[in-house]
Amino acid sequence: MGKPSKRQRAALAKQPSDPQPLNEAVGTLKKYDKTKFDQTVEVHMRLGVDSNQADQIIRGSVVLPHGIGKTQRVVVFARGDAATAAQEAGADEVGQDDLAKKIKDGWTDFDVCIAAPDMMGLVGPLGRVLGPRGLMPSPRAGTVTPDVAKVVGEYKAGKVEFRNDKGGNVHAMVGKLSFEPTQLEENIQAFIDFVLGLKPQTVKGAYVRGIAICGTMSPSVRVVV
Repeated sequence: MGKPSKRQRAALAKQPSDPQPLNEAVGTLKKYDKTKFDQTVEVHMRLGVDSNQADQIIRGSVVLPHGIGKTQRVVVFARGDAATAAQEAGADEVGQDDLAKKIKDGWTDFDVCIAAPDMMGLVGPLGRVLGPRGLMPSPRAGTVTPDVAKVVGEYKAGKVEFRNDKGGNVHAMVGKLSFEPTQLEENIQAFIDFVLGLKPQTVKGAYVRGIAICGTMSPSVRVVV
């Protein structure tokens, strides 16, 4: 690892040693030295789940109150009225065989892939391309749905999708550093509350073991659990 820059050293000097209440943690994050771009703010939660147990997988999607400060590119597999509704809801691309071929050939220039249930026979074989990139439609994530237009609207409004990694951690973008402090607090709290609501009954001990927030190029700030 290279030597920290002057900006990084200055930011690290402001990093608190102890967890802070969410409002204070957001305030600390916004006090770090600014960069030339608007940093994405992320929340990271360390959970006491066993990722090897199927009934302890933490996965889902949630619409944040103030969006994420980014326009997500959404593609949809649908036909007929559903395809028309998806287009009207703002989908960036809607298709069937033509879209499948485009993706099979390596195109993945989008953030979310949504599919109507009757399209999964076509979408299933694309798993080798979409799966490793976290783009494969899933009923559990809400991206396989008969109401594709509604889900397109949700993602365009700031819906985030997440799934715990092998270490039992979940991560999500929750806005931009330029957001007002209250907007960041409400987005982060909405995400935390949603994850809390997914606690499996089989978890033993503490479910949430740690929470931290950070910017793209800022040190993390631990949040009181």
